[in-house]
Amino acid sequence: MTQTTADSPARRQRAQLRERTLRTDQWWRYPLVTFLIFTAFLVYSFWAIFDMDYFVSPYHAPFTSPCLATSCPEEARLFGWAPFGDWYTLPPGFLILALPAGFRFTCYYYRKAYYRGFWLSPPACAVGEPHGKYTGESRFPLILQNVHRYFFYAAIVIGLILSYDAVKALVAKPNGLGSWILVVNAVLIVTYTLSCHSCRHITAGRLNHFSRHPLRYKAWTFVSKLNAKHQELALASMFSVMGADLYVRLVAKGIVAFPFA
Repeated sequence: MTQTTADSPARRQRAQLRERTLRTDQWWRYPLVTFLIFTAFLVYSFWAIFDMDYFVSPYHAPFTSPCLATSCPEEARLFGWAPFGDWYTLPPGFLILALPAGFRFTCYYYRKAYYRGFWLSPPACAVGEPHGKYTGESRFPLILQNVHRYFFYAAIVIGLILSYDAVKALVAKPNGLGSWILVVNAVLIVTYTLSCHSCRHITAGRLNHFSRHPLRYKAWTFVSKLNAKHQELALASMFSVMGADLYVRLVAKGIVAFPFA
């Protein structure tokens, strides 16, 4: 029997989605846009890992900083430190990219975003999900999301290193556009990291009496203000780190070359 357009799988799927919600607005736009943006970021990250044009003095592409192998240019190494010797021949991005990626992947905002955009769990508020069973984050592998607080410590270190790279570039080339791009990126990366829920909990989340710990209370108040903008900082820092990384690689390849590069 020939399948008609009315019986097509796509039409049946849309009908099932309509049956799972009473919402009449375009609720599907958020998970769709999230899926497209995150997919683009993942594709770029995969390409950047294997691209070897990651350094042109004084600029260092963020996706490959710090560079920890002896195959890295000496100026690209952090204080000349290269703990991975000549035996390491893979792209240097493999050594460190898992740390910031793990921090973002387990971040509360990103979890909400990709649960909706990729797993449709649920795709939006007041919209039923297609999965027949729900276990939350209580079982493997999602229970591993609890390591987020430990990735937070690693993200602090990465943020400091990116800040060092930005200051070093600014001192060497104060009029360079790339220097200021790296500075803006470092600021967004650090503020996004500090806006993390784990940071808010660490500063004073377990205190019973704020009055007995005035310094921690001030830190908690500052972090709480950043935390209120956690989603915006997460997205802004994602675009900034990708933009800064791409800019450095384009300069290194000679594609971007002008007096103030």
